[in-house]
Amino acid sequence: MLQVSANVQIADDELVERFVRSTGPGGQNVNKVATAVELRFDVAQSPSLPEPVRARLLAKRDRRVTGEGVLVINAQRFRTQERNREDARVRLVAFIESGLHAPTPRIATRPSRASKVRRLEAKRERSTIKQGRTRRDWD
Repeated sequence: MLQVSANVQIADDELVERFVRSTGPGGQNVNKVATAVELRFDVAQSPSLPEPVRARLLAKRDRRVTGEGVLVINAQRFRTQERNREDARVRLVAFIESGLHAPTPRIATRPSRASKVRRLEAKRERSTIKQGRTRRDWD
């Protein structure tokens, strides 16, 4: 059981782990041992995720989520299979936590009169600076 938050838990049977040969450090061991972990989690079909969380995670433009809604995490940062497995699970928890909190909706406001005046003054100042650069009456 993977604990994400107080009310979200993911069962181990929802996670599909595949061990493949890793690239990177490890010397001759890299060619013999499958230490890299490919963790797959079906976000679209998971019964563990609440519906609003699932919708937010699928709406993200994350290259790790396939067209079918499956999250694929490749972990090969470490030399041992166990540490790569733990790394993949930590990254999965971080991904799901990012979808737990709904973003606060932006409240449209109007600029104050003073801010409009300041903006126009700044534009006028820039304009006079640029106009001063173009004059060539110094002959």
